[in-house]
Amino acid sequence: MLKHLFLYFIISVISFSAFSQGTPEDYKRSEFVKRRLAQGLDNDVIQINWSEKGDVFWYEKNGQGRRELVIVDPVAKTKGDLFPLNDLQNALFVELKSNIDPYFFQKGLPKLVDRDTVKFQYDGFHWKWDRSNKVLTKLDSVDQKPMGYWGHRIDESKGNPVESPDKCKIAYLKDFNIYIADKGKEDSEQQITKDGTEDFFYSSMILWSPDGKKISSSKVQKAKVRKLTLIESSPIDQLQLKVHTKDYIKPGDTLSQYFPIVYNLETKKLWTVDKAMVDNQFALYALDWRQDSHGVSFEYNKRGHQQYSIMEMDANTGKTRTVLNETSKTFIDYSGKKFRYDLNDGKEIIWASERDGWNHLYLIDGNNGEVKKQLTKGDWVVRRVLKVDEKQKKIFFTASGMNKDEDPYFIHYYSMNLDGSNLKDLSPELANHEGTFSRDYSYFVDRYSKIDQAPVTVLRNSAGEVVMDIERSNLNKFNDIGWKPAEVFNSKGRDGKTDIWGIIIRPTNFDPNKKYPVIEYIYAGPHSSFVPKSFYANPSGMQDLAELGFIVVQIDGMGTSNRSKAFHDVAWKNLKDAGFPDRILWMKAAAAKYPYLDLDRVGIYGTSAGGQSAAGALLFHPEFYKVGVASCGCHDNRMDKIWWNEQWMGWPIGKHYEECSNVVNANRLKGKLMLIVGELDDNVDPASTYQFSNALIKANKDHELVVIPGMGHSSGGEYGEKKRRDFFVKHLYP
Repeated sequence: MLKHLFLYFIISVISFSAFSQGTPEDYKRSEFVKRRLAQGLDNDVIQINWSEKGDVFWYEKNGQGRRELVIVDPVAKTKGDLFPLNDLQNALFVELKSNIDPYFFQKGLPKLVDRDTVKFQYDGFHWKWDRSNKVLTKLDSVDQKPMGYWGHRIDESKGNPVESPDKCKIAYLKDFNIYIADKGKEDSEQQITKDGTEDFFYSSMILWSPDGKKISSSKVQKAKVRKLTLIESSPIDQLQLKVHTKDYIKPGDTLSQYFPIVYNLETKKLWTVDKAMVDNQFALYALDWRQDSHGVSFEYNKRGHQQYSIMEMDANTGKTRTVLNETSKTFIDYSGKKFRYDLNDGKEIIWASERDGWNHLYLIDGNNGEVKKQLTKGDWVVRRVLKVDEKQKKIFFTASGMNKDEDPYFIHYYSMNLDGSNLKDLSPELANHEGTFSRDYSYFVDRYSKIDQAPVTVLRNSAGEVVMDIERSNLNKFNDIGWKPAEVFNSKGRDGKTDIWGIIIRPTNFDPNKKYPVIEYIYAGPHSSFVPKSFYANPSGMQDLAELGFIVVQIDGMGTSNRSKAFHDVAWKNLKDAGFPDRILWMKAAAAKYPYLDLDRVGIYGTSAGGQSAAGALLFHPEFYKVGVASCGCHDNRMDKIWWNEQWMGWPIGKHYEECSNVVNANRLKGKLMLIVGELDDNVDPASTYQFSNALIKANKDHELVVIPGMGHSSGGEYGEKKRRDFFVKHLYP
């Protein structure tokens, strides 16, 4: 009897070892694969830099176990060594008498001044390297001001004097009012405005007209700015905690209002904008003089992001008129798709709009705001305008979705005439293209690839013709470890007709006879699309995670950007949707094709907006998602920064904010949830995570909360990564 029990125990151990995942061996392999893939592909171009003149460029590439710098002359069609990095590294060592960071050149913002001179930053100084003579020169020190905080609000009630174009006069602010004086003559001071107060002051952002006869500014109705308070529990320079406060405006907060003014020095007339035409501003900006000094133009974004206007104020009559008025029943994506270029001093405007259901360019009559011509048209998207070349009468831009036989997110480079004629694809290969143009746009370096296709880099001229082959890589380097590139997969979305695109990543020891839990990496922010399209061997570390015995996927569902307006509008006042109906259908279609995907064991994780969605998956779709890890999530959109949340959730604050709140819906939690947050997160208020945890506690819902001392907005760093992986291993392999 004991013999039979012993044999049963041995067989059980062998069976468990053969089919269990998340073992110590899996963790070791995960780290090994991560290190190998981090080496990159041989002959892959890492960075491209044109000279200041634009006649040559250099790039860094991975060589056979070494890093190389290559200089290219497009006219001569030659390639050569820029210089050996070791020469410069040794010269720095001699100068500084200390070990040199091996990646100093990548981090040093290097610039090729001319064919022989390279400038870069290191150790707090600017340096110049003469590559021909191998001479290193130490220049001035780097201005090491700390990076500005993204949410900081400038106090426009203070500022420096502003010189007139002829440098004979100055305009300045004193006691909240505008003054003008002859430069260097205090007794010539003239007070232009007299009604400025601390709460309703004139802005120090004063602009002189090109003819020097007028000035413009704004009268600002000041609103109190909310402060975000963060507690640093474990500062490195003292024992006691520190308290930090930062400007942080949230949805629903009162906003400052700006009312442009114009003063004519010759007629002594002061004009103020018609306030009724710029009521309830989210923002009023881009105040600028027309070249002929007849007036100022500015942009008015009405709160709620459903009206966006270009306006003009006549400097001679004070009359305010609407030049162009863009409206939408949902939202205007001012933060991601706005483009404006004035031609002929505003007589014509090149303008981006989604008014026909896709993001396209229009030529607008600057006198009446009517469309003179739609410059681009079709079921595809203008992604970015790179340059409007008035001399060549050309527009260079990127777009996606024009080719019906490829991934609709692939970026291509295009040119066309200013009137929309002669549209030309400058990068026709069916792949995702990344272009770097010379200063005059006569050439561009085109690195193109797919997530499953190694990069090819070529030099093209402005007509898109290949001038030189630069580098070609392949995937052979990783074959010996069993690595396979991510698989591109698409299926129909909730409407039964729209293609939803994503990728599937398998472990290197993949066995199709096993069943694998599925983990989705989610980021569903409406401000862009997120599934990688260019080649990455280990996108966002998903391959590391797969090595622990998972199939890892990433998907762009409805509500994300870079498709049609209707595709994007799914997010409107409904961030909890996060494309989940499309994501779930996508995974079901993948499992139908690949039965080794176990949809009874599905996990999900994400950061920031992805953290909100990861937690929301367990609240709103618990029948499908079983385990989630949410890092620094904006779990209630009323708690997060104003610009991002009002852009998609709208204004005023209504019941839909509650309906999308993880905090309000915490009682719906099923499954296993871990929350990770950095205590110094100044992007998403960490109180959002704490309030969610508090609501879960009140609802008696088990969860784990991991607070990282001293950390800002992140996924949790190395410790957070360890906790996340262990959590998935524990709960998806019970």
